[in-house]
Amino acid sequence: MTQTFIRTEMLPPEAPPARDSGAIKWLRENLFSGPLNTILTLLGLFIVYWGLSGLLPWIFGGVWNAGSLGECREIIAARTGGDGTEAACWAMVRERWHQYLFGFYPSDLYWRPTLAFGLLFVALAPVLFSQFPRKMFLLTLAYPAVAYLLLWGGSVWVPVMLILLVGAVFFIATRIGGGWGVTTFVVLLLLCFGNPLGNILWFLFRLVDALPFVAVPVAFEQSVLGFLAKIFPLFSHVHPWIHSILPWGLTPVNSDKFGGFLLAIVIGVTAISFSLPLGIILALGRQSDMFIVKSLSVGFIEFIRGVPLITLLFTASLLLQYFLPPGTNFDLILRVIILVTFFAAAYLAEVIRGGLAALPRGQYEAADALGLNYWQAQRLIIMPQALKISIPGIVSTFIGLFKDTTLVSFVGLLDPLRGVTMAVRADINWKGIYWEPYVFVGAIFFILCFSMSRYSMYLERKLKTDHR
Repeated sequence: MTQTFIRTEMLPPEAPPARDSGAIKWLRENLFSGPLNTILTLLGLFIVYWGLSGLLPWIFGGVWNAGSLGECREIIAARTGGDGTEAACWAMVRERWHQYLFGFYPSDLYWRPTLAFGLLFVALAPVLFSQFPRKMFLLTLAYPAVAYLLLWGGSVWVPVMLILLVGAVFFIATRIGGGWGVTTFVVLLLLCFGNPLGNILWFLFRLVDALPFVAVPVAFEQSVLGFLAKIFPLFSHVHPWIHSILPWGLTPVNSDKFGGFLLAIVIGVTAISFSLPLGIILALGRQSDMFIVKSLSVGFIEFIRGVPLITLLFTASLLLQYFLPPGTNFDLILRVIILVTFFAAAYLAEVIRGGLAALPRGQYEAADALGLNYWQAQRLIIMPQALKISIPGIVSTFIGLFKDTTLVSFVGLLDPLRGVTMAVRADINWKGIYWEPYVFVGAIFFILCFSMSRYSMYLERKLKTDHR
């Protein structure tokens, strides 16, 4: 009689075959999935091997301790038996790294740009990462004044009064909703700094206010009049009086001392910070139904995009001063920042406009159905989605902008790639050195730009909500 066997317990699962898991599966699917893919993989490996076999010994066999290029060549020739060009002369980097980082900034004041760079991460933390408390955003608003004091020096009461002034303007603007709040913030800031453009905008606003079909909030009238009557005159009189009593400040440093990556980061970070909101305004203006606003936005964007950046830099260096009121003296770095900001804003406006065009019409209709006005709809529904779609293009523009800061060498500023390298080569000890400065500067640019690229990918993954 045959007895039936019945299993009373489950067998443990076995490991999958080696060819269907792990590294072998990845290699088979990605590198050796077919004859053509196999040939291309082997050819690519040969090219990589051929390139690295010559590059790695040149990089890692370099000399770090030498007083001149000739001494480097002698050490390398004695080691390899060649002519001394078989390895890099990194002694130049060891001797002149401070110039590539700080330009000709006074060496005893290196702590000031170093501290400003460290505080930059603290100021950017609440902007880039939502884990930080939103109260830290106050540090972000105060950072420009603090950084200006650390880098350029001068009276400590200038940034203090500036922080108080921006805080007062921001407090007034937040009490007024919609576009009038934005108008208040911009106009009052320009007025407070004595900018002629502020007076022009104020005159235009008063002209619009006189039109019978325009309803201006009463809070705007009261806040502006109160601000101009009480706070605005104090800015130009209080800070010199306080400085005469308490002459606290830092040693001033002229802009011609700036150079290297200090200059690139100052121009890049400032232009990136201001070009994004300006690009958003231009993108909204280009889609506006108002003829004047749309025409001005389109004209500005198309003009800037049709002119090379180097032309704008020459304009900042030579021509911009002629268009300013008599007695106005803008620092060259400030003029370059203004033109670079305009240049980046024009390209960002088109990137953001593409994000706005990619949104389905139903999002605008949903905002109207909720009873939201234009600014509420843009702030709560439209713009967050458009910016999420535009993240790759925005970051690409930022990376290109940061790399384009090397063009400032054509207007007499010491950028890290050309300006500082020419200054180093002017020294007879390093005359004739070629590849090492470009490799060193390129490595630092790669680290900074690659970090921006990684952050954009992190932000895309964080905001990806369509398949959750």
